Amino acid sequence: MKKIIVPIDFSKHSEYALKAAAKLAKKNNGMILALHMLEVSEIILTEDDVVQYQKMLFYFKLAEKKFKNFLKKDYLDGLDITPIVKSYKVFSEVNEIAKEHDADLIIMGSHGASGFKEFFVGSNTERVVRNAEIPVLVVKNEIVNINFENVVFATDFDLENVEPYLKACKVFNKLGSKLKMLYVNLPNENFRSTVEIEKRIAEFLQTADGNLESLNNVAYQADYTVEQGVVNYANKIGADLIAIPTHGRTGVTHFFSGSIGEDIVNHSSLPVMTFKI
Repeated sequence: MKKIIVPIDFSKHSEYALKAAAKLAKKNNGMILALHMLEVSEIILTEDDVVQYQKMLFYFKLAEKKFKNFLKKDYLDGLDITPIVKSYKVFSEVNEIAKEHDADLIIMGSHGASGFKEFFVGSNTERVVRNAEIPVLVVKNEIVNINFENVVFATDFDLENVEPYLKACKVFNKLGSKLKMLYVNLPNENFRSTVEIEKRIAEFLQTADGNLESLNNVAYQADYTVEQGVVNYANKIGADLIAIPTHGRTGVTHFFSGSIGEDIVNHSSLPVMTFKI
C-alpha cells in the first residue's frame, strides 16, 4: 500500500475515501495520489483549436485552485500528497493512471443505495471497479478503524477466483488481517450438500497454494440470497471489511445469479474491497 490513488469530486464521500487513504498511508509509510478527473465536454472538443485550448486551460486552472484548497486538511499533514488533474472522456481511464504511477490501491467513495435507488450501478465507482487491475476499496462512510483486523472474502470457490483470492491473501497478510473465506449456500437449484461444498473448496485450495489447512478458515452461511448471506455473516463476526472478486469489464462477478457484487457494495455498511479476476 505504498501508492494509493483517491479520485476526488469534492463530495463528502470522496473525502471519506481521502481520510481512509490518509490513515492507510500513515500506517504503511505510503503516499497518496489525489486525482481529480476533469470531464471533457464534446462541445469543447468540436470547437476551434485555439478556443478549445483556451477553455481547457481555464477549466484546468479553476480545477487546480479548487483542488489545492480541498487538500488543505489537517489529517493530511506530514503525508506525501501528489495532486493530479486530468481531463477524461471515460472515467475508466483511472486504471491507466494507476498503471502509469504503479499504484497499489484505489480508494473511492460511493453513495451506495437508498431504498430501491441504486447509485453504484452505472456510476463512476462501478466503472473504476470494472476496469481496475489493482484492488479497489469502496467506502460509503468515514472509517474509524482502518486496521481491517477481520476480513470476509466471499466466493463461490470457482477456480476462476483463485487469482483474486491469492491477491487478497497478499494484501491482507501485509495488513496483518485475519482472512475468513465464506461460502453462501442457497435453498434453490444452487444448493450443495456439505460433502459437495467441501470437495469444491478442497479443489480450490489445492489449486491456489496447496494449503488445505486453510479449510479451517472457511465458513458456510445458509441464506436466501448471497448478498444477505455475506452481509449477515460479516455482521455476525464483527468483520471490518468485505472482499469480493470482480470480472472486470463484464461487471462484478456473479456468484450464483444476479449482480451479487453490486448488491453487496450497494447495501453493505462495511467497506468493500474488490480484486479483479
